[in-house]
Amino acid sequence: MQPLDTFKITLPNKLEYLDLAQLFVRESAKKIGFSGNALNHIDIAIEEAVSNVMKHTYDAEENRTFDIVCENIRTGVKITIKEMGLPFDPSIVKKYEIAESVEESSTSGLGLFLINQVMDEYSFHNLGINGKETIMIKLLPNAKEISEQAEEIVEPKVIQEKIEYSIRAMEPHEAVEVSRCAYKSHGYSFFDEHIYFPEKLVELNESGEMISAVAVTKDNVFMGHAAFLFQYPEDKIAELTFVFVNVEYRGQGALNRLNEYLFAAPSKRELRGVYAYAVANHPFTQKAMVRYNINDCGILLATSPASWKFKGISDDTSQRISVVLAFRYLISPTAKTLYLPKKHSEMIQKLYKNINCNVNEYIIPVNNTIELPNEGEITVAINELESCGEVHIIKFGKNTVKEIRKATRKMCCDNIACINLFLNLENQTTAFITEEIEKLGYFFAGILPESKIGEALILQYLNNIDFDYSKVIAYTDVAKEMLEYIKKNDPNIIED
Repeated sequence: MQPLDTFKITLPNKLEYLDLAQLFVRESAKKIGFSGNALNHIDIAIEEAVSNVMKHTYDAEENRTFDIVCENIRTGVKITIKEMGLPFDPSIVKKYEIAESVEESSTSGLGLFLINQVMDEYSFHNLGINGKETIMIKLLPNAKEISEQAEEIVEPKVIQEKIEYSIRAMEPHEAVEVSRCAYKSHGYSFFDEHIYFPEKLVELNESGEMISAVAVTKDNVFMGHAAFLFQYPEDKIAELTFVFVNVEYRGQGALNRLNEYLFAAPSKRELRGVYAYAVANHPFTQKAMVRYNINDCGILLATSPASWKFKGISDDTSQRISVVLAFRYLISPTAKTLYLPKKHSEMIQKLYKNINCNVNEYIIPVNNTIELPNEGEITVAINELESCGEVHIIKFGKNTVKEIRKATRKMCCDNIACINLFLNLENQTTAFITEEIEKLGYFFAGILPESKIGEALILQYLNNIDFDYSKVIAYTDVAKEMLEYIKKNDPNIIED
């Protein structure tokens, strides 16, 4: 089914605009296919519904507005009146009854009666803090026939035969094709809004903050894109991201070749490793990470809204999306000596082994005293699109736990859904402070080598999220073991 037209107008709550409201809806209905008596019926319904809003929804001194939305639902028109006025209970309105004589008649409920007579559907909804809405539907005379002959979605056909194409660095004029490709795959739901600004993609590539690769046909037709992106100025690792292939070119092997190109491409900055987030509500991207030797080292729960779209993939969108964090060294690592929190020591060492790095645990004597400065330093970054926060401990101080508590409380009040906290495993304070931070509600999430603060232990915090672990799909054995470990340490789990 092709996308259908939607018309919207915002009007003041003044009766002198009633005729404009009627004209707007009438002209919208004409575009959809209504004519003659049906338009008169719609006029009657709009007069009754809109005048009711203008007369009774707001106090007389309030200078407010309301919205009218007309949607082409193919079989007719759906008219929604949205307003934020006085609360209303439709059950207290007396039902209109036709009396035997004019003297005995009452106009109470007449407006609602007329609407129900001339429209096919009518409903009223209280939306709490989002106000109220009145919905009316009028069907076209041939609605049944239209419904039976509903037009199917016309997707570009996947090219079956193998075609010639090349992989190369993105040229500036192709940035808009990258943005369009992202839109075709995810609409405007993608978690990093940089992808929708072609000029920003060009700027990032020119500065060296991003390395873009594109697949193009022999006729220079854009096929797909992948990139390494440095998230922070201090980073010596990049995220494999912005990976898109247009539908018609899927199955040509472009994704594999794009990634191979990136792993061999020169970088303007030091690049010691690559990490990626594989979606955990289906196994496809996790399988791809295995193919590229990007190995699991963490699972971050509920990092993205359930509304994030995956075109062509049917999956569960009943809860926020979780991701599996995976990592690959581009420079062979030397053996590391780290200060591991005793509670998580075994799991941390397993994860380092999984990414092909040897770790020696530094055992701190029990009576060892750590002298900390009074003031530490943390940074807080928030991704509004994902409703996700990141906290990095830059320098430990006596006030660190207090500052984390303060930052966490503020993000919770701002309705940030999840928070990821990064601690440096090369700092001995991490071995001691982790337990104190977990008392705030944080719990184990994994590791990130070579991060902007060094070898990072990741803890996570969920802000009143009703989370179902059974909906998280872990593909590898390590990811499955890690998921069980995280669940075991999650303070939000209530045992039956």
